[in-house]
Amino acid sequence: MKKINIGILGCANIAQKFIIPALKEMRGYNILGVASRAKKKADKFAKEFDIRPFYSYEDLLEVESLEAVYIPLPNSLHYEWVKNSLNKGLHVLVEKSMACNYNEAIELNELAKQKGLALIENFQFRFHLQLKHIESLIDSGMIGELRNVRASFGFPPFSDSDNIRYKRELGGGALLDAGAYPLKISQIFLGADISVESASLEIPSDEEVNIWGSAYIKQNNGNLASQIAFGFDHFYQNSIELWGSKGRIFTNRIFTAAPGFEPVIEIETNNGREVTTLPADNHFKKILSHLHALIVTKENIADEYIENANQARLIKELKEKANG
Repeated sequence: MKKINIGILGCANIAQKFIIPALKEMRGYNILGVASRAKKKADKFAKEFDIRPFYSYEDLLEVESLEAVYIPLPNSLHYEWVKNSLNKGLHVLVEKSMACNYNEAIELNELAKQKGLALIENFQFRFHLQLKHIESLIDSGMIGELRNVRASFGFPPFSDSDNIRYKRELGGGALLDAGAYPLKISQIFLGADISVESASLEIPSDEEVNIWGSAYIKQNNGNLASQIAFGFDHFYQNSIELWGSKGRIFTNRIFTAAPGFEPVIEIETNNGREVTTLPADNHFKKILSHLHALIVTKENIADEYIENANQARLIKELKEKANG
């Protein structure tokens, strides 16, 4: 198996807890280093994972053998460093959301397309066994014709008032963070030809950014719709319900299942209720395997450009409908 030389731009929690451990366990990657502008953070990561520290993002991008980067920086830095990475000829896996606005996202997408480089937003749940199992249940006709999707992702306020998610200048806000997930899963079940019909975003008077919101999304040439809700000031929810003509499917932790988590799928039909526990899965490894395949084979790389453009469009539409 070809080994891809990858670098990490930023010392975020998700990199420490999930991405770097996944990379270390995979035969297809070689981590060339981790970069942070904070020397202590870079040194801490380097010591913990036995990788080389870099004290600027630029220095890591200058490494000649580097082939790909993972970028878990604040949203406000995504545009600059995704663009810099693509211009260096590097494939990119970037945390959601890819950019703070539609124009930036489309510019990055077009740049990746021009250069034939992989550009993936890190919605790792796309590859989890939990989602694949639900898709197979729907395809089998278990709940009849799918009629409605309800997806929610929200959590209580962060204890740290200085959290980057509360900072406008850092691309904070619930929409670009929690809201991106149910928007993404709506496309999986409704298809790409959809629009935001109505939406709301709440910006409290004492906050700089939207803290919670919701939206109604509908197929442009069909009647299937989804209702989504998200926020930073909520009772914890991380779930999806799929309602069909003959039954319903419900599951928790659909977006952020940890590697050891065993998902529970509830199915209700006229024949009764069935509960299935699935084996644990590591969707972090799976999205990294997907990136590896795109880099090596170049097959289906255009599908990611379509995914990126649709996600950026829906975020734009939601903002516009909410600001109405």
